[in-house]
Amino acid sequence: MGSEHSRTTAPPARADSGDSARIYRKIGWRVIPFLMLCYVFAYLDRSNIGLAKLVITEDLHFNEAIYGLGAGLFYLGYSVFEIPSNLLLKRTGARLAFMRIMICWGLVSAAFAFITMPSHFYVLRLLLGAAEAGFFPGVIFFLTFWAPASRRAQFTAIFMSSMALSGLIGGPVSGWIMTSASGLGGLKGWQWMFLLEGLPSCFIGLLAYYALADDPSQVKWLTEAERETVRRDLELETREAGSVAAHTSFAAALRDPKVYALAAMSVALISGIGGIALWLPSILHRAGVTNMLYVGLLSGLPYAVAIVAQQYAARRSDRHGERRWHAAIPAAIGGAGWLSLPLVSGRPGLALLCLTVAAAGTFGATGPFWSMPAAYLRGTAAAGGIALITTFGGVSAFLSPLIVGWVAAKSGSLVFGQYYYGALMLLGAVLLVSGTASRAVSSSRVPIR
Repeated sequence: MGSEHSRTTAPPARADSGDSARIYRKIGWRVIPFLMLCYVFAYLDRSNIGLAKLVITEDLHFNEAIYGLGAGLFYLGYSVFEIPSNLLLKRTGARLAFMRIMICWGLVSAAFAFITMPSHFYVLRLLLGAAEAGFFPGVIFFLTFWAPASRRAQFTAIFMSSMALSGLIGGPVSGWIMTSASGLGGLKGWQWMFLLEGLPSCFIGLLAYYALADDPSQVKWLTEAERETVRRDLELETREAGSVAAHTSFAAALRDPKVYALAAMSVALISGIGGIALWLPSILHRAGVTNMLYVGLLSGLPYAVAIVAQQYAARRSDRHGERRWHAAIPAAIGGAGWLSLPLVSGRPGLALLCLTVAAAGTFGATGPFWSMPAAYLRGTAAAGGIALITTFGGVSAFLSPLIVGWVAAKSGSLVFGQYYYGALMLLGAVLLVSGTASRAVSSSRVPIR
């Protein structure tokens, strides 16, 4: 990369009236909270296996290798169905797609209450991934109809804070259910956890059809003037995209090396977030925290800090109109947290601190990073390209727990996995910085109030 691109530059600022800021705050309050509620349950239903694993491995005689394979199979199902699911969303609209996705994943998640052998575990994790496929990239694509790039990092980060919020709430709630409901109705605590955390997703999926609209033109809570402001801002963004040669064809996106640089960072972030969800309780347990309720409570602390880091990074990214370094630097910090874990083995307090750094860095990178694909992709290219980028991450997230679980089963230690996730985060940051053009991944320098 030439010296003139050694730092990210942004297009000149354009005027941003207080009325425009009010409109996007209004959209944010109307659209984002419901999407967050959906994703809280999505992330909870995929990650609660991390806490349940501490009991299931004894009740059903699963070892680390069985757990690692089953945990990873979620991402295999997710990856296989992600692109077709997102392309289908573009044809049917968000309301129908999100309803279908949520009802399916809620039923599959609840079915985990009745597993008795590894094959049940494998099949349901695969089906859970297939059911949820398309929801996250669908939301990222959906947001392109509601806000221009200059505001999208903050929108995206607020939405993605639901992942950290799910961990913050889900860990203590799951621990409480597993502790207090054990034996109720003849079911074990982990069985009640899957039922009580899975079935609500079906109800929320039905609500999605009525609570969401496919684009601003379909809502009555925006005035005609407000809808026109959004339409004008999005059209201006499309015209400006011509200066950075954004793709509208999925085939053209497939030939662009920058898309694969974004995919490399997706590999790091999706695998890293999955690693935190799947192994955080186990790491705390091995560090000396043995009470299930305490494991659940402590598991929420890294996510609490991650929410703050996530919103700070996103707001700063929007304020400075810069994406690349605002994604890469937090990712590198997250990698440092993972790499520090082996140095504090057996010390719960320091282990929790390192996990907190890993979570804060990983989640801090998400808002700026997931605003970047729209700088290159429009229309069908956006629907397919965003799904392609997340598919790379999903494939890695499938392989990562498989590898980590197999090595842990052979060695009796999670140290390799901690080095693995740390190296993956650092490599993703390096490839993102070196593989994307500065001017193409910035947004207008418009302060968000």
